[in-house]
Amino acid sequence: MHESDQMTDYRTIVVGTDGSSLAAPTVRRAAWLARYDDADLVIVCAYAEMPRRADAQNTATLGGDPRLGQVLGRAAANAAVTSAVALASEAGATIAAALLIDGEPARALVEVANERGAELVVIGARHDRSLADRLLGTVATEVTKRAPCDVLIVRPHQEAGDLVVPEDAASTV
Repeated sequence: MHESDQMTDYRTIVVGTDGSSLAAPTVRRAAWLARYDDADLVIVCAYAEMPRRADAQNTATLGGDPRLGQVLGRAAANAAVTSAVALASEAGATIAAALLIDGEPARALVEVANERGAELVVIGARHDRSLADRLLGTVATEVTKRAPCDVLIVRPHQEAGDLVVPEDAASTV
C-alpha cells in the first residue's frame, strides 16, 4: 500500500446549515463524524442582507429569487446556527466555530474549508427536481467542484416538497 492510499481521520469538518428541514440531518451527520474522528466541527450559515426595494427589483428583473437556498437576514441565520450548535452539542461534537457569513453559500463553505484546512465539508442536498436546479446548479454542485477536500452530501430520506429556508420576519413584509 502506498502512503497516499492510507486513510486518515478528519481533523476539521465544516458543515453548512440554512435552517431548512434538511439542516438537522446534515448537522447530525457532521456532528457524528466529528465525534467519531475526534475532529473539530465548524458550522457555517451563509445569509443575505438585501434592502426590500433592491430585493423586489432583483426578483422582478430576474423572474425569481437568485438567492435560492440562502438564508435571508441575519436574525434568521443566527437562529439556524443556534439550532445547529444545539444539535451538534447534543451529538457530542467539539464545536470549534459557528460562523455567520454574509454571502453566497457555496463560496462561504469553500472559503471556510480553505481557511480552516478542513478535510471534509458536509452539506445537505435534495434531489434535483426542477429545470432551474439543473441549469443554475446547486450549492452542493458548486461545493463539490470547488472544495479543497472531501465532500459528503446528505440527502433527505423522503422528499417532502420544497425545503423552506428561513428568513427574517421583516424581510417578508
